[in-house]
Amino acid sequence: MVTLKDIADKAGVSTSTVSRVLNHDPSLAVGAETKKRIFEVAEALEYQSKKKPASKTKGMLAIVNWYSQAEELQDIYYMSIRLGAEQRAKTLGYSFYRVYKESEFIKEPDLAGILAIGKFSSEQVERLQSHHVPLCFVDYLPKKAIDCVVVDFKKAMQQTIDHFLEKGHKKIGFIGGRESYSDGSGQWEDPREKYVREYLESKKLYKETYFFVGEFSVEDGKENMLRALDALEEKQRPTAFIAANDAIAIGCLKALYEKDIKVPEEISIIGFNDTSPAKYVSPALTTVKVYTEEMGIGGINLLHERIKSNRISTKTVIMSTEHIERESISENKRG
Repeated sequence: MVTLKDIADKAGVSTSTVSRVLNHDPSLAVGAETKKRIFEVAEALEYQSKKKPASKTKGMLAIVNWYSQAEELQDIYYMSIRLGAEQRAKTLGYSFYRVYKESEFIKEPDLAGILAIGKFSSEQVERLQSHHVPLCFVDYLPKKAIDCVVVDFKKAMQQTIDHFLEKGHKKIGFIGGRESYSDGSGQWEDPREKYVREYLESKKLYKETYFFVGEFSVEDGKENMLRALDALEEKQRPTAFIAANDAIAIGCLKALYEKDIKVPEEISIIGFNDTSPAKYVSPALTTVKVYTEEMGIGGINLLHERIKSNRISTKTVIMSTEHIERESISENKRG
């Protein structure tokens, strides 16, 4: 297992600084570049053992990111996908360049393919297609027939709820996020929220008052948990919450700590993604692991296959998830 000291040594900072960055400590006075370096080192060390020697091929790939560099630091899910993609591109011998705003994308003369990471509007999809090179999306299922790598959110959410039910939790809440496409053309609706609602309804356990939605950030996770605590009397509160990602879950933990509510004794929390900070917060976060590096690798593999073989058919790769049990969930003792 990668330790805080491993990350600190590689990043050139103290273990205390690493711990505070991974815990999203707002009082820590370090620059964005230092934070970025720590997160990238943490993700890269987890991936290190999977690297293979590079082979010789030709071509340039564009890696187009939905998130900005600043947003990557708030939720490193997409950073992890990007790092996996970049390592795989290097292994296959491709050079690449990053684009953090689709509208600023400039096609290089020797561009061989485009990997688009994140959520893109129909207009953005059309613009990316207009470059007439192989295109693959990661973490987005486009309406058009285009190669993509996506997560099996439906099964993941059903298994998460089943896990809570096995531990005696019947009052299950959800704290999620919604985001807008980067071109301002509309909002993207998180399928996790949709599937949680549907599955709880099928179990006759759904309550609209148990759902709170903001942005995918530590700050909004904390704010929405505080809203939930204020809005619901103690006996009426959920005994368990599903957070749409780990950043939200970490914010929830901060709010519960601030209100002196014990996790998991009084409220259980599960996150989503299993990003590197999840194991370092207190209590260590139970979460649903998404194989983000493998998603990036899978996207590059689809691009490489189409570049080399001129494949005509479209492929969709659906990634499974894994439940990672740590310390933030326990048996329900509140009734």
